[in-house]
Amino acid sequence: MKNLTDLGTKQSNTIYWASGIVSICGIIFEVLFGAAGSYILGDGVKQYTLTISLFLTGMGIGASISERVSKHLILSFVWIEYAIGLIGGLSTFLFFGVTAFLPDGTDALFLYFITLLIGALTGLELPILIRKANAIGVTLKKSTARVLFSDYAGGLIGGLLFVFWLRPEFGLVKSAFIVALINVGVALWILFYFKKEISRFRWHAAAGIALFITLLSGVFWGDETAFTFEQRLYRDPIIHQEQSEYQQIILTKEEGDVRLFLDGQLQFSSADEYRYHETLVLPAMGSVKNPNRVLVLGGGDGLVLRELWKYDEVKNVDLVDLDPAMVKLAKTDYDLVRLNENSFSDPRVNVHHQDAFKFMEQSDQLYDVILVDLPDPNNESLSKLYTLEFYQLLRNHLRPGGTLMLQSTSPTFATKVYWTIDYTIEQAGLHTKNLHLDVPSFGDWGFVMAKRENMKNTINNVKLPNKTKFLTKDVLQGMTTFGKDIDKDIIDKNGKPFSYEANTLMNPIIIPMYEEAWRNY
Repeated sequence: MKNLTDLGTKQSNTIYWASGIVSICGIIFEVLFGAAGSYILGDGVKQYTLTISLFLTGMGIGASISERVSKHLILSFVWIEYAIGLIGGLSTFLFFGVTAFLPDGTDALFLYFITLLIGALTGLELPILIRKANAIGVTLKKSTARVLFSDYAGGLIGGLLFVFWLRPEFGLVKSAFIVALINVGVALWILFYFKKEISRFRWHAAAGIALFITLLSGVFWGDETAFTFEQRLYRDPIIHQEQSEYQQIILTKEEGDVRLFLDGQLQFSSADEYRYHETLVLPAMGSVKNPNRVLVLGGGDGLVLRELWKYDEVKNVDLVDLDPAMVKLAKTDYDLVRLNENSFSDPRVNVHHQDAFKFMEQSDQLYDVILVDLPDPNNESLSKLYTLEFYQLLRNHLRPGGTLMLQSTSPTFATKVYWTIDYTIEQAGLHTKNLHLDVPSFGDWGFVMAKRENMKNTINNVKLPNKTKFLTKDVLQGMTTFGKDIDKDIIDKNGKPFSYEANTLMNPIIIPMYEEAWRNY
């Protein structure tokens, strides 16, 4: 009797461990699908929301289907894990393939279907394990509580593993194969542990081992094939690719044209970036008598610094860029170093790897010039850097007579967004001047220049350095003129003037506005 009790305890403990491990895999697949959706489809908040919703819905469907599984519980669990391993392992690999080869929109449908399917299979796991634990002799109350505890505790571990280890170390494709291997490994472990209960054991074991070997090959060679898929998303050959803790960094090069992409979004082309960077830096610097102290928010590629070193008056530059990997690349990559003229080697620059909002909250420094070179506000984390609260922080760190210059997306493709940014800056208590120019790789691009003081004659009084490739006084004057189709007086479809609101932390109106504007670009 004692031996039977000991055996039941060992079997039930095995089931609890199995439930904890597969729950770790489940949560990793869930957040992995959200990360893949954010990278390819954009709008991280939307993709994570849809992923969580679909995954949980799938779990509910799976739990409902599990009512029909009352026999061969171990074998059912094993084949569910095989299915999760096969589908989950290939998920991001195929997602990149679908994105590269099939029409727009197919990739989103594919991702959402896979999320729902893996969720359903995950929902099948727990009820089956609970029934098996109950069949061993554990009371239903205890078996349910213990399996659920293992599941919830495993969920926390899975989330931490993905954020701090899998994603930064292995990327999306290899992570999926690694997690799938764990699913199949657990299935094989359970299969061998309960092999006396399994008919045709060798056949089921052979299938699992074959699947394990297939997924293992994906760990070693899946990234290479997926890379060829991803290459199709870019016009030019990829010369550098890495997944940092914060973003996907891609460098491409063709016939001397070097392009930087962050999370799939073009940041610059070496063929025309000087137009953008001269406009971002030189008018602001030329409007201040002694620009000794400068703050750069973003600019991890070093190109803003290159323009700043044209001014001998500069004594100190604080550059705030969240991602150390981007700055490291700008310091070491041959093409980037040549382009930014080794700008990070100048001892006047102090690099801070910190969130720009937090830096502004914690800093007590005042600046003569503040340059904001941040990505467009296409998600919640970036939108906060385009809010009234953030612009108030910038104003409070600006010396009297100092100038603020911000890249502010395209007034042609996102007219409402551009002028909403301008309106929000004005609501922060600053006077603004609007500029736009043609950057061939981007199209028409806009900037907002701002000061505490009235800016009536600011542009006329800007002093430009002699070393410019694009900017002249006349060109700068021309930048202040906007055509009727992109000016501030927007008329909506009903013939009424567009009513502006400030973008705030509590009401991030700019995100849906931005999505709508760029949807068809």
